Amino acid sequence: MTSPMFPAIDTWILPQAAVAASLEEMAIDGRAGNEGIVLWLGRREGRVAEVTHVVRLRGPLVAKAPDLLTVDSVLFADVADLAFELGVRLVGQVHSHGPFAGVRFSRTDHTYGLRVPSYLSAVAPDYALNPDTQAIDFGFHVFEPSTDAAGCYRLLNTDEVRTRILTPADRVVQVLSVGEDPCEP
Repeated sequence: MTSPMFPAIDTWILPQAAVAASLEEMAIDGRAGNEGIVLWLGRREGRVAEVTHVVRLRGPLVAKAPDLLTVDSVLFADVADLAFELGVRLVGQVHSHGPFAGVRFSRTDHTYGLRVPSYLSAVAPDYALNPDTQAIDFGFHVFEPSTDAAGCYRLLNTDEVRTRILTPADRVVQVLSVGEDPCEP
């Protein structure tokens, strides 16, 4: 079930630059023994979404722990304002899980994740600390609405990841920060 506001997405273009920037950001939290997160902004055209911006979340409105992270709705509103200013949309995110937790969604991820049709929510392994991690190592989950309005996230299988998640090396992304960082003026 889709709508003109949220058309079904068959393909995501996730530039290698976005993957690298995302892993670098999440590794900061990983070194502290916590999960990390970045949001992906981009454009949707037809049945394709392309990540054009990586958004780092800063300040007290994002709480990170070894097995949980939360983002306050005020911070999401700030991201939405930024996306509007840039003429892009929130198309996905990636967060990290700790060692041995894998890349499947936790019960918390399923229960509290954003519930937007065709939203791409990835999970990076090992707190994003392994320098050899690539996009193919992520667990990619897509929110699929249903007629009962509940919907759920579904883990893409390996073949789907290879055909639906494109990772070109020649695309540039912009890295932005949202939220207050007490260490920056």
